[in-house]
Amino acid sequence: MYFNDDFLQLSALQHFLFCQRQCALIHIEQVWEENLFTAEGRVMHEKAHEEQFETKGGVRIERGMPLRSEKLGLNGKADIVEFHRSENGKKLEPFPVEYKRGKPKENNCDKVQLCAQSICLEEMLGCSISNGAIFYGKTHRRLDVEFTEELRKETIEAAAKVHELIKEGETPKALYSRRCGMCSIISVCMPKAMERKKSVTDYLMQSIGVEDGEK
Repeated sequence: MYFNDDFLQLSALQHFLFCQRQCALIHIEQVWEENLFTAEGRVMHEKAHEEQFETKGGVRIERGMPLRSEKLGLNGKADIVEFHRSENGKKLEPFPVEYKRGKPKENNCDKVQLCAQSICLEEMLGCSISNGAIFYGKTHRRLDVEFTEELRKETIEAAAKVHELIKEGETPKALYSRRCGMCSIISVCMPKAMERKKSVTDYLMQSIGVEDGEK
């Protein structure tokens, strides 16, 4: 159980699993930069939230629905929550849909964020949710996501790790990888430059021709 002041944004899970340094820069150091990718993503989310709700083909669509989980200590908003009629037609079953501008990732960072939304909805509505979807702008397709026990466990563990990272308040060192090219704050993080950064002693020793083994 978390206090109100301890609650974090749902998006922190995706940031954390994509890159722990990115998560710390955004959620500890409050660093953010708008670029083409983030602008496209922002426009997608704004369009998803334009109307509060509508009904299509018997499906009620809620947009920008506030979410909160006491268990995970997270809050935020869902892009879309569709409410489908159950097989017996007696109740509406929530189906969360997250919008992403790019394409499916190699790891589960997007799926974990969506699973966290489902856990929020389950707590708020007293229900059980088995599936959701992620709409990717680059492919213009939905990726169906099953909220398996494994994914739920990964989500709960990730939430705990994010809280621990934020509580410690330390930003991890830069480590360059091919994912860095997709990062919106690469110009602030500067992973290649930070990896090559030497201590003053190393720089001075090298400048006078002293090798590491001769120190």
